[in-house]
Amino acid sequence: MLIELHIENLAVVERLEIEPGPGLNVLTGETGTGKSLIVGALSLLLGERASSDAVRAGAARAVVEGIFDVSGSPETQARLDEAGLGADEPVAILRREISAGGRSRAWINGSACTAALIGEIGSLLIDLHGQNEHQSLIRPAVQRDILDAFANGRDLADAVRSAHDRLRTARDRLERFETDARELEQRSGLLSFQAAEIEGAALRAGEDQQLEAEATRLEHAEEIVRLASRLHEAAYAGDDGVAGRIDEMRRDLARLSRFDPSLDEWRKALDESYFTIQEFGRHVGDWAARIDLDPARLQGLRARLDLLFRLKSKYGPGLEDVIATGVRAREVLSAATEAADRRAGLEAGVRDAERSHREGCARLSERRSDAARRLSAAVMAALPELGMPDAVFEVRVNRLPEPGPHGAETIRLEVSVNAGFEPGPISDVASGGEMSRIMLALKAALAEADPVETLIFDEIDAGIGGQAAHRVAERLRQVAAHHQVLVVTHLAQIAVQADHHFLVDKSVATGLAAASLRQLAGEARVRELARLLGGDPESEISRAHARELQAAFAGGGSRRPDG
Repeated sequence: MLIELHIENLAVVERLEIEPGPGLNVLTGETGTGKSLIVGALSLLLGERASSDAVRAGAARAVVEGIFDVSGSPETQARLDEAGLGADEPVAILRREISAGGRSRAWINGSACTAALIGEIGSLLIDLHGQNEHQSLIRPAVQRDILDAFANGRDLADAVRSAHDRLRTARDRLERFETDARELEQRSGLLSFQAAEIEGAALRAGEDQQLEAEATRLEHAEEIVRLASRLHEAAYAGDDGVAGRIDEMRRDLARLSRFDPSLDEWRKALDESYFTIQEFGRHVGDWAARIDLDPARLQGLRARLDLLFRLKSKYGPGLEDVIATGVRAREVLSAATEAADRRAGLEAGVRDAERSHREGCARLSERRSDAARRLSAAVMAALPELGMPDAVFEVRVNRLPEPGPHGAETIRLEVSVNAGFEPGPISDVASGGEMSRIMLALKAALAEADPVETLIFDEIDAGIGGQAAHRVAERLRQVAAHHQVLVVTHLAQIAVQADHHFLVDKSVATGLAAASLRQLAGEARVRELARLLGGDPESEISRAHARELQAAFAGGGSRRPDG
């Protein structure tokens, strides 16, 4: 609900504030005083394009700020939170600024935002109908939502959207799988070759290093045996070997230590050297005996190393990389053999999602078809009372070739305002005032189901008077029982039913016109009603007529003087 609207330096408005209350709020005033500027200011909060021409002469910028209580609009609160614009209190402060240079800026709850976002949030808070371009009724999505609200089918519509989202996800998964399967099929020949080539080599991690070491030994086997044999002879096996000579030294040192026990420590060290040399000599001899001088073995090693080199060149750089490539190729090929089972599961998921979406669409279509007939009849019954006796209104439900996220049909409101003409799209046929009255009839039919709390009607009284004016006023009262309604009117029959009556006036100061606004009560309101009735506000007869109209309304409308 709109709590407060602040306008500054917009056209003839220098500074104006209005605090509309719940129920029916009426704005009246002489033609040209700026009543519709208030509606225009609200359209800026709905994201309408801002023009620098609207900035008051001599001002640097124009400002429009609306403060809304959103405690009764969970959808708005959720969208604000989603956009990171939520406030501690359930309030939305929408602000637009237009500079004289043409720049436009927007804020929500003190944070800068785009005009598109402020329009999105504003459309959740305000429904505006009148002569300007921002008329939600012409939007297909709004027309569909109106029918779903009347059909009590919003939950069904949400379920259909969710089912369509699941269907789209299931189809996307199947499509991605098919794409991957086609790519795998194209690669399967190469992968099979790679896996067979690598697996056929029977590779072992670290094998290349081991084979290279063995090949090196075989390539230098003769020199290795010659050198090892010399070491064996010099250290252990020869007549003059180191081990024998150290053994003689051990014996001599043992005799000396009998004369000087302090030499025992050196004797122990010499013993250790002896055993070490002896062990070394035996080991090097054994090692040399094991050296293979087989040329066939060396040839086999070289062939194996050549194979490993080729595999590392193709799949390396290391042998471990080659092995990993073979494992991956085999895993992909194994997954391909399981593709049939996975495809069957994905196809079953698509079928289940299609069935769920189709069934949801069928239930929603049934609800919409019945509601379309009832809503058409309800609006048709109301239009003659609203000054449109020849109008034909129809909610047209057109089947789609393929059900979509919003169901199996499109919804279009069609109207004919002149006798003998076929109904056409409401945006092409109805004028601003006629569209406002059609929306009034729709809002009256929707009553409590409409989530938008604040409704704005401009030019709703165009071309009507007398009893039709009373009927329009009664419908406004009916809608205002469930919504905050703001109406710009020239009719006393509407103004008299207001819960809050505001007068827009215009004066000239320092050569520049300025609009002002004040709330009317008591005798001031009587005088304005007298003016609206076409009389002289200064005439007691005119004021008596106005009081009579007030009394008739206060008495429940049993007497309705023609206006």
